[in-house]
Amino acid sequence: MKPCKHPISNALTSFNGASLEKTEHSTLKTSAKIHHLPASIWKKKSTENATPLDVSIERSCDFFFREQLPEGYWWAELESNVTITAEYVMLFHFLGMVDKAQEKKLARYILSKQTPEGYWTIYYGGPGDLSTTIEAYFALKLAGYPADDPAMEKARMFILKKGGIIKSRVFTKIFLALFGEFAWFGVPSMPIELSLLPNWAYLNMYEFSSWSRATIVPLSLVMATRPVRKLPPWARVQELYVRPPRPTDYTFTKEEGILTWKNIFIGVDHLLKIYERSPIRPFMKKAMALSEQWVLDHQEPSGDWGGIQPAMLNSILALNCLGYANDHPAVQKGLDALANFCIESEDSIVLQSCISPVWDTALALKGLIDAEVPADHPALVKATQWLLDREVRKPGDWKIKSPDLEPGGWAFEFLNDWYPDVDDSGIVMMAMKDVKLNDSKAKNDAIKRGIDWCLGMQSKNGGWGAFDKDNTKHILNKIPFADLEALIDPPTADLTGRMLELMGTFGYPKDFPAAVRALEFIKSAQEPEGPWWGRWGVNYIYGTWSVLCGLQAIGEDASQPYIQKAVTWLKAKQNADGGWGETCESYNDPALAGIGESTASQTAWALLALMAAGEKNSASVVRGIEYLIRTQQQDGTWNEDQFTGTGFPKYFMIKYHIYRNCFPLMALGRHRSLLS
Repeated sequence: MKPCKHPISNALTSFNGASLEKTEHSTLKTSAKIHHLPASIWKKKSTENATPLDVSIERSCDFFFREQLPEGYWWAELESNVTITAEYVMLFHFLGMVDKAQEKKLARYILSKQTPEGYWTIYYGGPGDLSTTIEAYFALKLAGYPADDPAMEKARMFILKKGGIIKSRVFTKIFLALFGEFAWFGVPSMPIELSLLPNWAYLNMYEFSSWSRATIVPLSLVMATRPVRKLPPWARVQELYVRPPRPTDYTFTKEEGILTWKNIFIGVDHLLKIYERSPIRPFMKKAMALSEQWVLDHQEPSGDWGGIQPAMLNSILALNCLGYANDHPAVQKGLDALANFCIESEDSIVLQSCISPVWDTALALKGLIDAEVPADHPALVKATQWLLDREVRKPGDWKIKSPDLEPGGWAFEFLNDWYPDVDDSGIVMMAMKDVKLNDSKAKNDAIKRGIDWCLGMQSKNGGWGAFDKDNTKHILNKIPFADLEALIDPPTADLTGRMLELMGTFGYPKDFPAAVRALEFIKSAQEPEGPWWGRWGVNYIYGTWSVLCGLQAIGEDASQPYIQKAVTWLKAKQNADGGWGETCESYNDPALAGIGESTASQTAWALLALMAAGEKNSASVVRGIEYLIRTQQQDGTWNEDQFTGTGFPKYFMIKYHIYRNCFPLMALGRHRSLLS
């Protein structure tokens, strides 16, 4: 196993005291903090006249000044579930690169997330998740934990009660198949020949979302070769089958009715399996060569693929299946890139699913701007310059559907030129808009390119997806492979709200054609009760925040009934303690929309939304501001256990460790400026 060479201290894991610096290829190490002007230089009021609001804002700003890294950026942990780390364990067993000392730390992390009931969840306080628990169990078995270990026994009881391996999701079955613990013929087909379909074909690779494409292309190479690494008896997990599986257990569950798309695709899958067993596949060799080149071409200089663990890990697996040695430069760079996603402490290692330095920096910068830190403050200037240096200037996959669009915008990670996104781009540009640089031309030019790129990514229906334009073939989410329901990147209200806010911030009028179409999309996407669904944050509170801020920025009259309906909904969801919260379970059960334990981040979203709708003096806003002030800690931070970020609704939730601190600062700062 390649060691995680770049430890992040426990303090940073909670984004509560440590600092890091970026070295070549995004590597990390502990470092000294940047020195800034004393806080008193920028403080709005003297200590004698400071209100509780002033004190809270200043504490928060001081926290961000302390946490800024020497190069000018901010970066906090992106936490998900243990499958990411469990698959890391599996990868090194597959490659034959096990380092027991490192594996022991990975296993400790996995065990630390097991609940008292014996299962693992996909978000804090959530229900037990079968696939996550199976992958955790398998990784621990590989790491040497015996089946009669108490933790393993409790996990196994949960797994068997939920139906065992047969009932797990597709990706779990694929990882088990790599080691002969599940039959490859029970995995949904994804023929390698699909890569040969031209870009104009109805179902070509560029109709999949960017994250699906970056994962499916290498995974199709793995599935074409169907490798099996036989395990010693002590590492096998056949005990996770309720009973010995029968051939019928490997078929997929049909929907009620006969002529449904899901049932049709199940029939197609049966035909594809017959084709895949055929010794005559005339186009397979060409398809494999094309896919291999695609994987090599899409590797970033830093070694990353797509900036996400699934794409990176599956690309390494694919190259191994094609005969690439573990010390081949492409494989070695990929392993180093994965190591750079690790957080290592004295006792444990966790692999992050992704890293978010650009996103974190833009959010922190925007919070400080909203707190009225002077626009020429060294912290703001340095952050803006760092962001300018991260601008994407190369064409990516988005070029397939927008061949005449010039590159621009920003990605989520340190380096991900193939996949910039409109959400990061919008926040970056709005955050650095008013920062004063000695030479503003570079900033203005980058903003112009970024806006042009974002506007060029608008879909035909008036909305925006994150990474691609018109990525709307919903039929793809009906194929058996799509049990995460996330094979596409369609326009959503939260991203469209962000683009309206971007346009309004930079002076575009409400009758600008892109804004007109966006407003139509927003109105059509509103839920009957008043809120908007959130694709990238939990959930209806997040979506409603993004939309109302966009509507305010573009100049929409807040007194209109559809906006007041959203305001009424938000007010009705305020908790007795003055805060707002929403459980991740609202993706499964819309009746839980806006319902949950109060959190700092979701309270801030609700406050920002209400203030955007003209509610600066309402009782709800006052109580919400009081909640944030009351729950802030002395060091300027807030506690938040809940996951409020979204990877794939229902199936993959995220805890951004910066959210609980940056969004309250925005809300408090915005409130103070509105009262001035």
